[in-house]
Amino acid sequence: MTGFGSFALRRLVGAVVTLFAISVIIYVVFYATPGNVAQITCGPRCSPAQVHQVAQQLRLDDPLWSRYWHFLEGIVVGQDYSTGTSVAHCSAPCLGLSYQTGQQVTQIILTKLPVSLSLVAGAMVIWLVLGVGTGVLSAWRRGRPTERALTAVTLAGLSTPVFVIGLVLMIVVCGQLQLLPFPQYVALTDDPEQWAWNLLLPWLSLALVEAAVFTRLTRASMLETLAEDHIRTFRAYGVGERSIVGRHALRGALAPVIALNANDVGSAVGGAVLTETLFGLPGIGQELVHAVSVVDLPVVVGMVLVIGFCVVIANAVADVLYAVADRRVVLV
Repeated sequence: MTGFGSFALRRLVGAVVTLFAISVIIYVVFYATPGNVAQITCGPRCSPAQVHQVAQQLRLDDPLWSRYWHFLEGIVVGQDYSTGTSVAHCSAPCLGLSYQTGQQVTQIILTKLPVSLSLVAGAMVIWLVLGVGTGVLSAWRRGRPTERALTAVTLAGLSTPVFVIGLVLMIVVCGQLQLLPFPQYVALTDDPEQWAWNLLLPWLSLALVEAAVFTRLTRASMLETLAEDHIRTFRAYGVGERSIVGRHALRGALAPVIALNANDVGSAVGGAVLTETLFGLPGIGQELVHAVSVVDLPVVVGMVLVIGFCVVIANAVADVLYAVADRRVVLV
């Protein structure tokens, strides 16, 4: 196996171990806490019979390790649930049943996840293009009026909350100028054009703040790379400044950008609550807030686990891309 293949395999194994550790922590935090877990899960309006049924479904009389093993078994092979009058099968990966709606948690997540992925994917493209582009330009024009103007814009972006940007965009673009209708989510498979138009403002709202962070990071990384010895050697040999910036310095400066982008993408899947709420997008973040408000523990556990999965996978992919950008990482 090549050095790069071995590196990718190590990162894959590390991702699996991390996911296992996350599942243990999440299960213990939510299901091994003091108090009547069955009563909390079922809700304050449940009758004693309903609370007893929930306790049986959660196997609260079994040891904690046995309950966790049953939870993992449901994810891998599925499991059966008693509905009181019959037995319902939950196919793998089974994350349990919602005690508010009776739906399978997996189905709830699969319904909400495309919305959040659509929001994050489009916003990521915008924040990378704007952030990396303006960061490179700011480093290239260091000490000039262009850099000072970009620095002022970046600081404004960092200090402005997402919901303020979203409100301003809706008031100006949708209300005053009437260039776009007020956003209403349309599935990509139903109408790709309307999908993009209706997500344009949410993309911009989420991306503008993130772009400011990437601008600062890219500028600092570019300035550090431009000060290295090999860049001075290129200049001594008469290599053009554009070629130095675009072909050599940028590649060396991309490593921290890749790492930060992985963290932002993974966390934004469930963390873009303000954006989803402001624009009425029925995504993971909004559903998670609702599940917490009604104490629907199976939904909360399932969604937190999926968000953790997204973060881990995003970082594993980032490690591989990091190695592609800088082959020295493979040797570590």
